[in-house]
Amino acid sequence: MTRLSRTALTAAIALTAAAADPKTVLTGENAFASHTNVKAGVWRHITAKDLPKPGATPSSSNGAKVVARPADAWPQTLPGFKVELYATGLLNPRLTRTAPNGDIFVAETTGSGEIKIFRGITAEGKAKETSTFATGLKQPFGIAFYPPGPNPQFVYVGNTDSVVRFAYKSGDLKATTSPETIISGIPTGGHSTRDIAFSLDGKKMFVSVGSRSNVDDPDTVPAEKLRANILQYTPDGKFVKVY
Repeated sequence: MTRLSRTALTAAIALTAAAADPKTVLTGENAFASHTNVKAGVWRHITAKDLPKPGATPSSSNGAKVVARPADAWPQTLPGFKVELYATGLLNPRLTRTAPNGDIFVAETTGSGEIKIFRGITAEGKAKETSTFATGLKQPFGIAFYPPGPNPQFVYVGNTDSVVRFAYKSGDLKATTSPETIISGIPTGGHSTRDIAFSLDGKKMFVSVGSRSNVDDPDTVPAEKLRANILQYTPDGKFVKVY
């Protein structure tokens, strides 16, 4: 899962869509790239035969580090699209979800564990309104609106160790109730993100729980039980099965 580590959100405004051009599909050695030659709209087709055999090369790492954005650095996109800075000052925003009314909900996973809301867009590309919907959550990530449709009654949030929900009506900028715990005791450690989705008929809730180790066997390592799984529950939090 790609981690959103910037402290800014960008809004991509679609004007027209460019069709994929077969000439932009790179194959073989030409398909491999670094950040220096990545370009929007270029497709890369990499097959198993293009990769070295297992163990053919030594293990290596190239960890990322955060640096100040140069003045001339900006996300590149396809012709017909425009990228503008929508909001700044966020603390590790990890996920955005759009409510049925168009409000943008953002989970700030670290710090005070907040869910922020951004509403509308000005002529300059900024949010018209900003509000903190909820705070004091534990590494929140997943956000889902229930029941599915134009008038949800709850906002569900995936903490790293639980799933909670807030009473909600369309247009609320702040939670009107304390969080209600729907699922408790989700195993923690390792990958912390817990995403949430509902089936279209609203009868099933799916919760993703990442691995603790990436490699351990859940049948022999207790800490990996119910990890690296999508778990199915009822909307009220009753466990059904490993999906």
